[in-house]
Amino acid sequence: MQVPVLSSAESWKRNKSKSLRKLRNNTREFLYFFSLWGKSLQKIGGNFGGGVQSYFLFLRFLVILNFFSCLLIAGFVIIPSIVLRSVGTNYVNTDQEECTDYNPNPQGLVMFYNLLLDVLSGTGFMEYSFLFYGYYNNTRVEDENLSYNIPLAYLFTATFYFAFCLFCIIARMGAAARVAVATGSSTVGNYSMIVFTGWDYSCLEEQATKLKQKSIHYRLQVDLEEERRKKQAASLKLHQKILLHSLRVFMFFFALGLYVAAFYGISEATNFSQTRSEDEGILGLIFEYLPSIVITAGNFLVPLLCDQIALAEQYSPSTTVIIALLRAVFLRLASLGVLLYTLWSQITCEGDITSHECKQCQYNHKNYPCWETRVGQEMYKLTLFDLLINIAMLVLVEFPRRMVVDNWSCKLSQMIDRQEFVVPSNVLGLVYGQTVVWTGALFCPLLPLINTIKFVIIFYCKKITLFHNCRPAQKTFRSTTSTVFFLVVLVFGWILALVVMIYGVAVIHPSMGCGPFRFLRSMWSIVPASFQNLSEVTKNFLFFIGSQAFSIPLFAASCVVMCYFISLAAVYGKNVNLLRAQLKLVGQDKKFLVKQIELSRQLEMSKHDVQD
Repeated sequence: MQVPVLSSAESWKRNKSKSLRKLRNNTREFLYFFSLWGKSLQKIGGNFGGGVQSYFLFLRFLVILNFFSCLLIAGFVIIPSIVLRSVGTNYVNTDQEECTDYNPNPQGLVMFYNLLLDVLSGTGFMEYSFLFYGYYNNTRVEDENLSYNIPLAYLFTATFYFAFCLFCIIARMGAAARVAVATGSSTVGNYSMIVFTGWDYSCLEEQATKLKQKSIHYRLQVDLEEERRKKQAASLKLHQKILLHSLRVFMFFFALGLYVAAFYGISEATNFSQTRSEDEGILGLIFEYLPSIVITAGNFLVPLLCDQIALAEQYSPSTTVIIALLRAVFLRLASLGVLLYTLWSQITCEGDITSHECKQCQYNHKNYPCWETRVGQEMYKLTLFDLLINIAMLVLVEFPRRMVVDNWSCKLSQMIDRQEFVVPSNVLGLVYGQTVVWTGALFCPLLPLINTIKFVIIFYCKKITLFHNCRPAQKTFRSTTSTVFFLVVLVFGWILALVVMIYGVAVIHPSMGCGPFRFLRSMWSIVPASFQNLSEVTKNFLFFIGSQAFSIPLFAASCVVMCYFISLAAVYGKNVNLLRAQLKLVGQDKKFLVKQIELSRQLEMSKHDVQD
């Protein structure tokens, strides 16, 4: 061996790369020390594996996302509104005074009992605060030293908030997808993947290792069960196949009937709640929370019935899990969509603005003098009710169940056992809560702050539940594939909230008595109105960006870059396929050599026998 002689420049480069690598590692360790819940997540992963840890990592991601969203909204909307509220100019329209009647500010002293009801329902003193849309004015400051437009900042901040959330989700999804592709592929045998890559090295304690062994054992059982189902499906006769598919079609329509019933109940509960909105006291609070109660009950009962339906459908285990998750996602997102559709129908008089209630103000001003605040209140109550349900489940269900199981030795307690910490259902609850926040952020600007506090409380509640009340589910998810699936579901929730935002911004007439967009035909009208006040240089620049002279070269450059990355991915894919083919050839060569060794041994043994 010869030691290569390096020049001074090459040795300097090598030392520089080592120093940079060491600095990068030290910086990463330093930042990890200050990362949110770093030790708690490491403890969860060591005791329960990466599948359960993926839930808490997803929860931390949502906490950080909502926290930075709060800073964004506070910096461009809330703080400027506080500072400019007394110095700015509020534009007032004296026409249609009947549509500007809105005065929610409570008068006189209020009892503590009523204050508590106001906090729970978002009415009273909370209705006319920075929490909801109706408190913000159409303030515009035009001065030599300062120029700020609150309505325009309100709309652009909401738009950038949605774009920021989508960018963070896509960035995290790309990182998770790279890990998922690197750790598992459909071309690799599933049995080999379980044997060689199935172990979770974050498991440190004896209980965690036994649980992981059971999980791998279950995955092998699932694979064998799927192979058995495939052979059974291949051996079915024609009339048996017709009978099985007919049963699946019938069960599909039966599950669809359950969804329709749940959606009808949500719609009726929303209509009844809106008609009894004037009631006061505990009864009025129950009526206001009736849509939230019905949605929560539907999200709990319908999946249980669908699980029983899945047993009759006789799908393979993996297909059964995927169908159950898709049904749960559809139910949660569609139930929120039904609630919003019912509200829109009442606000817009079912789309007929020429009717008696909507003809004068272009919306139902009599029942909804500030409809944006009413929608924000519904999203606020959904968020608060979801938090209260999580706390109530911890205190009233999970702790008593654990005490019964641990202290009683009867057969009933053994049958009940400790509840399982099911990762998919818990993550779907987070996705539902985040979708509610996105939906109501335009009408309740402080909702991301409330959701940040809510997710922090949920983190500690779930941590207590995990370590003291629950046992991890044996039917676990791989942390890599589950993370990608959870983010895809989160994108669906983002799309639903985006549709609601576009409809509220571009279609429905804003309230004339409240909010920064009063007296405008739509919220989007502030953009062309503000565009006319720009300087000629800015106008020409924006026109150039929107012209064909800029868009066509940009599109061509984007196509070239896309083709480059597509060809690069194709080359990498071919290289991967070649390496896999070489691995197969190496395996075949080893098998051939083993056979040759066995033959040579047999020949030697036969020679010895002949000599003897």
